[in-house]
Amino acid sequence: MPLQDLPFMSLQGSMLSQSNGVNKRKSRDFLCQGLKCECTPTDLIQQCSPRHKYQRLLTKGKENEVNHFVLARRPRKKESTSGISWDHLPDELLLRIYFCLPLQDLLRISVVCKRWHRLAFDESLWHSVDLDGLTHMGPALQQVLKTGVCRLRCPRAFVEELQLKGIGPLQIVEMDLSNSIIPTSALESIMCNCKLLKYLSLEGLQLSDNILNCLAKNHNLLQLSLNGCSMFSAPALADVLKSCSRIEQLNVSWCSFNNDHVKSVVHNLSPTVTELNLSGYRESLTLDDVKVLVERCPQIQTLDLSDSTLLTADSFPVLKQLKNLQHLSLSRCYHIHLAALIDLGKMFPALRLLDAFGLVQDSQLPSLKKDMPHVSINSRPFSSIARPTPASKLIGFPSDCTMWNRKCRLRFRL
Repeated sequence: MPLQDLPFMSLQGSMLSQSNGVNKRKSRDFLCQGLKCECTPTDLIQQCSPRHKYQRLLTKGKENEVNHFVLARRPRKKESTSGISWDHLPDELLLRIYFCLPLQDLLRISVVCKRWHRLAFDESLWHSVDLDGLTHMGPALQQVLKTGVCRLRCPRAFVEELQLKGIGPLQIVEMDLSNSIIPTSALESIMCNCKLLKYLSLEGLQLSDNILNCLAKNHNLLQLSLNGCSMFSAPALADVLKSCSRIEQLNVSWCSFNNDHVKSVVHNLSPTVTELNLSGYRESLTLDDVKVLVERCPQIQTLDLSDSTLLTADSFPVLKQLKNLQHLSLSRCYHIHLAALIDLGKMFPALRLLDAFGLVQDSQLPSLKKDMPHVSINSRPFSSIARPTPASKLIGFPSDCTMWNRKCRLRFRL
């Protein structure tokens, strides 16, 4: 049929000319009647047909209730343009920030993420560490040794066992393990990996010949304290003194020495020694040993021969050869009389300190000081030779946490 003969087209003009009050429902009936015709164009049907409405999924309660599953994606937060994210900071800047943190805070930030953990244990941050006061030192000491620490202070430590296999050479230059409780095997594992030591204190520890053989590989050793050590032989001690020919300060006082140990010391000392503590050998140190000592080490400035009961005033002409002697300790050398001490001021013009505890009574000090006005008598009750932290503080003073006159940056605090 021609388009103009369709009822829809004939009614369309009249429908548009009707007023706004005509019922919309009637118009929809007419439209449906026209659209039922066979020759109605497809475009016209699409224009007149209502838009398809999508059914919204309405769920009440939980998202996965009644076998409905809804995937929800939260909108991504826009990054703030007002500041800089921590992730955008370079490693060098973060390391400089971490350098200002104490030990406890540095350990806390190491668990934030993998990157912060890697930076928190960077070698530059663990150059010097003080673990004094930490109980059960084993795990902490093992972790610190892996960081490449150079200065390590942990006196009075309790160490059980250490697993240092595959750790490689240690970078330690200064180490203080004084008066610690540490198995010989654990100490051997540490010393066998050390070849750069310059300052070392093993005061009060039980050693072994293997430990001293490892110690002999540190050819740059300058200060060594073996005060009160035991369980090593005289030949092993001689090898250490021969290999470490640059030692300037040596403390081997009150060790479990016999005559052979004493002779190993005086016959193998390096001429570079300027401060020596050889006290505590009542029946072992003789005048002949003093003669050998003076011949080998003419540059000695501080000498401690306390508690050597075999020494008498005959040793003074021998000690007179030490032109640079400034500090002499003869405490409890009971065969040296008070009258012989008066001549020390004339025999040793460079002498400035004299320790004579047990030889001079308090009532005799004024007269002795009058005869030696330039010498300070009994002013140093404790020896400081090669000791990392000299016990020279008076009672009531805060404890000294330095190690060879310097403090460690990372320090454990209770």
